[in-house]
Amino acid sequence: MIGWAMALGRRTVEVPCTVEIEQTPESLHAHVTLDAAFEIEPGDEVQVHDSPTSVPYGERLVVARKATVTRAGPIERIWTKLAGHLELTELYEVSFSERRRL
Repeated sequence: MIGWAMALGRRTVEVPCTVEIEQTPESLHAHVTLDAAFEIEPGDEVQVHDSPTSVPYGERLVVARKATVTRAGPIERIWTKLAGHLELTELYEVSFSERRRL
């Protein structure tokens, strides 16, 4: 598997991150913020290590963790952009014209 990753131009970077999970009457969310100075681009994968997955109702949790970012290579990035564009164009095919059933 490592051979394919290298052939596709993939590389991995380990970065610190902040995980925020909240389950209160005001908000229900989970966010991961990378503490590194680079942007996630199409095709990139992020895996957060040892992250909590939930909090009890009424609580908010913020923890520091490590994440592994696998950067997509040029071919994979182009393929992801193309696939995303094609998925989006499927939404345009929805008809909003009025139809009557008899």
